[in-house]
Amino acid sequence: MRAVLQRVSSASVSVDGAVVGQIGPGLLALVGVAVEDTVDDARRVARKIAELRILEGETSVADTPGAGALVVSQFTLYGDTRKGRRPSWSAAAPGPVAEPLVEAVVADLRERGIPTATGRFGAMMSVSLVNEGPFTLLVES
Repeated sequence: MRAVLQRVSSASVSVDGAVVGQIGPGLLALVGVAVEDTVDDARRVARKIAELRILEGETSVADTPGAGALVVSQFTLYGDTRKGRRPSWSAAAPGPVAEPLVEAVVADLRERGIPTATGRFGAMMSVSLVNEGPFTLLVES
């Protein structure tokens, strides 16, 4: 499992022009699931999202009152561009495998008391963000 984490002052995701998820300060997490990923991978990624001390003052989302997470599924994180001009998506998990694992990340974050918004799995989404820093990390399980 991979997650691109971006420290944001605000972020939102829209589907068909309607906002379906938004946060103020916190982390935008673009989450990709590989074919071999498990619930344990989802837990590890959720723990990193919650506990990485990358917000202002070297605090984490879990340690910062009012900080939230916006989790957006993104299978393209497993695009392989080593050959040719078209990415291969063979390493990305199919929807029926990926969706419950992305939901497991969200559930884990919410169980930790972190306000967590989401995109809509499988939809064409528009993501807006104000990246602070800019600060962007790649996390892998």
